[in-house]
Amino acid sequence: MEILKLATDWARAEVFSTRFFMLFATFFLIASLVFWQLGKTEIAKAYVIPTLVADSMLMIIGAGLFYTNKTRVKQFEVAYNEDARAFIDSEYERIESTLNEYKTIVFKIIPLMIIASALVIIFVNSSVWRASMITTIAMLITILLVDGTAHGRIAEYKAQLQQLDQNGE
Repeated sequence: MEILKLATDWARAEVFSTRFFMLFATFFLIASLVFWQLGKTEIAKAYVIPTLVADSMLMIIGAGLFYTNKTRVKQFEVAYNEDARAFIDSEYERIESTLNEYKTIVFKIIPLMIIASALVIIFVNSSVWRASMITTIAMLITILLVDGTAHGRIAEYKAQLQQLDQNGE
């Protein structure tokens, strides 16, 4: 039963964490509205569309992860009560898969995308491109921030799950 509590607590923490994607999406929406209403310069006006796109992307990511993890919380108890060993094994598989995705996407691809965006800022002199790349960098940093904490949380969850599993709890 301790394992079920651990898994449920982890999933609830993930539900809470995904709200930060939506919070940052709201900040991008507000920024877009401010640039649209108050932007007088060419570069300020160029931020309107990129910040709306970043808002949309972060909101979709946040809502999707929120729904997935909210559903997972409800499914944990059913799966655990049906077959505790199968539940634990499936959690190990899911954790390993998620850690590998973080390793590849969050900690390799996203930093490369940030570097590429920074290079575009350096070499392209267009306001639209610069605004787009600066917004892209801000959005990717937001993803790194939220997913970096999620990576730490799932690694800790794995360690605790292994400890409980070894103790036979």
